[in-house]
Amino acid sequence: MKEKTIFVCQNCGYQSLKWLGKCPQCFEWNTMLEEKLEKEERRGIISVAKPIPFTEIKMEEEERIQTGLKEFDRVLGGGTVKGSLILIGGEPGIGKSTLLLQIGKAFASRGKKVLYVSGEESLSQIKIRGERIGIRVDSLFLLSETNLERIIEETEKLKPDIFILDSIQTIFSSKFSSPPGSISQVREVANQVFYYAKSNLIPSFIIGHITKDGTLAGPKALEHIVDVVLFFEGDRNHQYRVLRVFKNRFGPVSELGVFEMRSEGLIPVQNPSSFFIEEKVSNEPGSVIFCTLKGSRPLLVEIQALISSSPFVGNPRRMTVGLDHFRTSMLLAIIEKRLGYSFSGDDIYLNVAGGLSIEEPASDLAVVAAIVSSLKNKPISAQTIILGEVGLAGEIRSIIQLEIRLKEAFSLGFKKALVPLNNLSESNKKSLIEGMEIYGAKNIREAINILF
Repeated sequence: MKEKTIFVCQNCGYQSLKWLGKCPQCFEWNTMLEEKLEKEERRGIISVAKPIPFTEIKMEEEERIQTGLKEFDRVLGGGTVKGSLILIGGEPGIGKSTLLLQIGKAFASRGKKVLYVSGEESLSQIKIRGERIGIRVDSLFLLSETNLERIIEETEKLKPDIFILDSIQTIFSSKFSSPPGSISQVREVANQVFYYAKSNLIPSFIIGHITKDGTLAGPKALEHIVDVVLFFEGDRNHQYRVLRVFKNRFGPVSELGVFEMRSEGLIPVQNPSSFFIEEKVSNEPGSVIFCTLKGSRPLLVEIQALISSSPFVGNPRRMTVGLDHFRTSMLLAIIEKRLGYSFSGDDIYLNVAGGLSIEEPASDLAVVAAIVSSLKNKPISAQTIILGEVGLAGEIRSIIQLEIRLKEAFSLGFKKALVPLNNLSESNKKSLIEGMEIYGAKNIREAINILF
């Protein structure tokens, strides 16, 4: 009897009975690969459950298991949860394996039995990295294996307290004929690890590769299966790394942790604000300090603007790094309309120093101030922090968590602040920072007059 096969898109998981050059779901070319049609076994955590009224359900606080790495625990919301499945993605060479090896070391140092499974490196390679970061514990076990069934078998024999898999794209199940990293293989491995973690209440960590556009490789269902999705980012040519959380069933999202890559491993950065502004050049036009919120953490960042005459007549450049390009274009239009400036013959470059990305509209006024400062070639006081959202009419709208932002700035030596006038109501004035000069502006024209 002829085996049945299907064609599966390796980008989105779309299935077709015949080969297609272009996936009709994600519109990517040459992503359809032939896979053997397997009959999947139904799995689940076996339990006898009955519907229960909402009011009769008892709330149980999740027990947190701290790793010992403060920045990592912060991102997770206070530590890992029993039975949680955590996916960590990042570019090759960014330090994902080093991070999880350090997490394994931290757990093992606290008496936990840790199993670190690698499908990419040999035991000797892992040993070399472990020696470099100072691993001297016997409760950290290493396994170099790519067969899923063998991994599950050894895991059930060892019965670890913590399970780490590096990486999911290198592991394959013998139940499927498709190669490692394919849609069916990634889904099967994720489901098996998920079932094992939940049924044994073991915190589990998985490393995942990312695609060229910065998204997690494999089916989108992978992100739905896991409990937590983390991204480890940074420039391999610099020593700092940023850990972001994009999904967390047990804590807040949009949290951020900062690490410094050294020869002895990843070191948590206790004061990230000072890191992002430590190399700021004083009294230079186009440089403005802004305080962003990443989850519950305020971070001071430097927004830089550079305006120069364009050699491309009629087609000037507009480039942004770390800022939303479309929102920046809107702010340029507001400046031209409400302040009377013209950028028709100028190239404009905007950058968030330190490699951080800012999405919140509270940075609008800081971007406007940086652009005008570069255009006028006049610096803004190095002790001034600027906050505020800008509307299409040029009005400056109030922002949230103003007091937290100002406290962070004041603790790092900033003495002046320009904020939305609506945030300076009589009820708010008493709660603002003593010893800090705070100016309020109703629109961008008033703000520019205050700054210059």
